[in-house]
Amino acid sequence: MASVQYRSEGQLDLFHARASVTAPRDAQDLMSWPFFSLAKSRRVTPIDFRLGDVSIRVEATVEHGMATIWDADILIWAASQIVDARDNGLRTSRFMATTPYEILAFIGRGDSARSYDRLKAALDRLQSTTVATSIRQPAERRRHRFSWINEWKERMDASGRPLGIELILPDWFYAGVLDDALILTIDREYFRLTGGLERWLYRLVRKHGGRQTYGWSFDLHHLHLKSGGLSPFKRFTFDLRDIVRRQPLPGYCLALTIDPDGRSRLTFQPNPPELYAAQCTPRARTTRAVK
Repeated sequence: MASVQYRSEGQLDLFHARASVTAPRDAQDLMSWPFFSLAKSRRVTPIDFRLGDVSIRVEATVEHGMATIWDADILIWAASQIVDARDNGLRTSRFMATTPYEILAFIGRGDSARSYDRLKAALDRLQSTTVATSIRQPAERRRHRFSWINEWKERMDASGRPLGIELILPDWFYAGVLDDALILTIDREYFRLTGGLERWLYRLVRKHGGRQTYGWSFDLHHLHLKSGGLSPFKRFTFDLRDIVRRQPLPGYCLALTIDPDGRSRLTFQPNPPELYAAQCTPRARTTRAVK
């Protein structure tokens, strides 16, 4: 496993991102739990989530608002870079250098001036959003507190022309990326999903569903809790029904079913890509419940 290397003056070695990385990788901890706003409008209301021994508190500033699930694309880019470099025998670091174009191209965004401005706004939200969580902590009551990006800056040459950006990832995220058991490859079509709820749902389904032949399922009330969203339950279920109708998640079929006790469940099942369009229709299936 690669480790962070330090210079004698106590600074991190600089890891230069590579444009050749193609496979998107996501961190399972980020896929499983409510860490990001699912809304495109600014959110400052904290996420305060507790389930069993898992606790998550996400706080935002009024100036920038909470990091969104679209902003998390930058973390997917970073995870993909680190895993690819490590697998190719290269030294990695959480101190990264890249260009805005490389990030935007990887996550399927345009290279217009507006895209660059949005990227910088996303970096600001990732840096200003703070997280406190018990996940991967040795003691149940202990929390790790961090921001998604410790700091970032634009690099300029002597004449003021932009050379790129540098950013430093937090230890908590970097350690999770270096753990093979905590990383999953995701479908590149994920970046084409436009809705916050469907993006969150894809990551959750990809993490839990994997290649389970008979699929899995979620109780809708549990799903609503786990989303960390601000929408009331009635609106949440309305939006879910629309997603089931449209079937936008690459590689998975969704359906809404009713348990014998009257509770609604969302079921999901992987489909081979060539059968996705033809077979992905809402219907009842035998599924494995997810808690």
